[in-house]
Amino acid sequence: MKPEFENIPVVKNESKNRFEIEVNGHFAFIDYRETENQIILVHTETEPELAGTGAAVAVVEKTLSYIEDSTKKLLPFCPYVFAYIKKHPEWKRIVDKEFERYDQL
Repeated sequence: MKPEFENIPVVKNESKNRFEIEVNGHFAFIDYRETENQIILVHTETEPELAGTGAAVAVVEKTLSYIEDSTKKLLPFCPYVFAYIKKHPEWKRIVDKEFERYDQL
């Protein structure tokens, strides 16, 4: 993650069902669903003003840390999050082993 994002907190915005970071009034976010034991990440997006800044990576890393701290397991249905975990296999530790594509990570 780029240093400029390190002190920006991730917010679990329950009213919008998304994890988000705000940078200069613009958002990078991940839509999620939640069960008793799992957090399902569905879609990652940044507002056009944040394209190419590293905000998407920052929101993914901060969200994965949040999930790890929550002790829930992750279902990475979002292709961006899935690709990130595949590139950074240390995060596979929080993926639910029942996830249908677990062996592809």
